[in-house]
Amino acid sequence: MRWIRRDTNHTAADRFLIVGLGNPGREYHGTRHNIGFRCADALTREHGLSYEAKKRSKATVAEGTIAGRRVLVAKPQTFMNLSGGSVQGLAAFYRIPPERILVIYDDLDLPAATLRIRPKGGSGGHRGMTDIIRKLGTQDFPRIRFGIGRPPDRMDPAAYVLQRFSAEEEPAIAEAVARAVAAVESWLRDGIETVMNQFNNTVSDSP
Repeated sequence: MRWIRRDTNHTAADRFLIVGLGNPGREYHGTRHNIGFRCADALTREHGLSYEAKKRSKATVAEGTIAGRRVLVAKPQTFMNLSGGSVQGLAAFYRIPPERILVIYDDLDLPAATLRIRPKGGSGGHRGMTDIIRKLGTQDFPRIRFGIGRPPDRMDPAAYVLQRFSAEEEPAIAEAVARAVAAVESWLRDGIETVMNQFNNTVSDSP
């Protein structure tokens, strides 16, 4: 089967795919587990991109230009644990190689509002990332881990990730979201090594 190109002005290799992970539905809006969606939304707002009404590969998608690069910004709508099908489908259709796919997701093992950017790696037990790695057949793709902190006392982590950030946490989280947007821009413009050197720290010790 031959690929049908959506436009003729750019080769498939021109595109980058930025994926924010989360769960669809109003009840999940603003929860810790949906910080990837929040970063994707902040990125599209910053650059005047609009999500299309029609889903692509079971994902809400915005397309445009950021830092001089053609990009797709995607939010899989399959629920977190099945995110891989959307990512794999978009990557296959647009022929986007793994090194041009950046995934943003929540991480329990990092302090809240901490960012960690890596060029590749395992899932760390994150089920959305586990599914993406399985569907892509590789773990060699960039990612931004966004710290949401550990649950207090003996709270079930599954319940904790579905909570919203506290009023005390929110200012640092909002700043970290802005830094995540800047990190995506830097990755597109300067590459993974530069963005790692610049953004792999906490909000409090950032320049």
